[in-house]
Amino acid sequence: MKENAIDVLMYLFKNYIDGELEYIPDRESLQVELQEAGFANSEINSAFNWLDELANGKPAAGDYLSQKTSIRLYTQAEMAVLDSECRGFLLYLEQANILPAEVREIIIDRVMALENSEIDLDELKWVIVMVLFNQPGQNNHYDWLENLVFEENQHIVH
Repeated sequence: MKENAIDVLMYLFKNYIDGELEYIPDRESLQVELQEAGFANSEINSAFNWLDELANGKPAAGDYLSQKTSIRLYTQAEMAVLDSECRGFLLYLEQANILPAEVREIIIDRVMALENSEIDLDELKWVIVMVLFNQPGQNNHYDWLENLVFEENQHIVH
């Protein structure tokens, strides 16, 4: 059995969202396929809810997001989930003008919505790719990060 909603999201993204499929199955068919792949119903539902929230909403943005000289301070809960390597990667992407502050906030919101006790850098990269895929005008950044994620995963020997 798979343990996390991120595993379900990665499966869906690899097989459907970013694929060149002409037919995307309905939610019920996807649920059956995910169950047959060994995912628990609770994680499948969490993943579907995560995708619905990504598609339907954005975290509230204030004037602080438009200030280029500001630094993002993380809450204790966010630091518990995103270790220093993950926070450093987000900062790197922001300083490299790959992630606008608004998109960074969506990413942090989506990471926290996973309700994992901790997320590693590879999982964070997947979340970033999924969020960028859903953001209009982020195609160049999405392509760059997608290549980074998939290139690193190709070197893993099972």
